[in-house]
Amino acid sequence: MNESTAPNTGDHLKESGSHLKESKAHAVQAAEELRAAASEKAQQLKSAATSKADHLRESASSTGNRLRTAAVDRKDRISHLTEEKIAVTKERAKQYHETGEQYVRDNPTKAICTALGVGFVVGLLFRR
Repeated sequence: MNESTAPNTGDHLKESGSHLKESKAHAVQAAEELRAAASEKAQQLKSAATSKADHLRESASSTGNRLRTAAVDRKDRISHLTEEKIAVTKERAKQYHETGEQYVRDNPTKAICTALGVGFVVGLLFRR
């Protein structure tokens, strides 16, 4: 029996060694496939992130340009309105000045007495 089992044991060892080599080869191949799949997925993620970053950059640039244009338009409108208000105010001041001069020409005594009275009251207020 020993002699008949000895060759079988050697065959089993060879078979086990062969299975072990095949398993190792499969494990190496699976590891390489997994590494390749992981590398491909990383490349896809990198590409998607780059694409998204480019899209966000373009969107931010577009929004910045729209805001800049709106700000310039608003500034121009405010500047125009301010110029109009200044012109109207100057015209009114000129009219009041002319009206005042005409009043003083028409009523010189009354104007002088009014000016003296106002001056006296203001002088009293500043003394205190």
